[in-house]
Amino acid sequence: MPASADLRSLLAGPVLEVAPLLLGAVVRHGEVAVRLTEVEAYAGSEDPGSHAFRGRTDRTAVMFGPPAHLYVYFTYGMHYCANVVCGPEGSASAVLMRAGEVVDGLEPARARRGNSSDRDLARGPARLCQALGVDLAQLGSDLVTGDVRLELAAPPDPGAVRTGPRVGLRGAPDRPWRFWLANDPTVSAYRPAKRIVAR
Repeated sequence: MPASADLRSLLAGPVLEVAPLLLGAVVRHGEVAVRLTEVEAYAGSEDPGSHAFRGRTDRTAVMFGPPAHLYVYFTYGMHYCANVVCGPEGSASAVLMRAGEVVDGLEPARARRGNSSDRDLARGPARLCQALGVDLAQLGSDLVTGDVRLELAAPPDPGAVRTGPRVGLRGAPDRPWRFWLANDPTVSAYRPAKRIVAR
């Protein structure tokens, strides 16, 4: 695992370089730790799929700050999703933690997720946050010194990394900015955005 200064420096890189390096990394909150198996890159003002595409708001302010912080948002009136802020300060780039494997704290993760199978405990961004116990209280958490920590692993073998379009997006849906570990059972299923039919 790199030293804190090295982690911040690495996360300050371009989002498309940072995203695949997060595969295999471990995110820890309290008793529960999740090894990331799937992530998605979002490139701020250059990316119609990003929450920050139209500029800074109260909701997205964390994304415009320094790297190595957590951007958490509430969606569909029921779910939380979490992103690793990366790139230089002001760029608003972030990597969505889309899926992973619970590697520590199985019992509390199971309790939070109800009747889910172990494979599905963190299989999807909302499930991942639920398993970790992450919500808006962790918005802005410093991933080096805060209550949510990121621990990088050795970079994955490039041959084990797959790329494809991001899930459920209408803005820039075809960009191959989703990265996942091949043949890992915790990777979520790909679903394109539903078309809106005019009536």
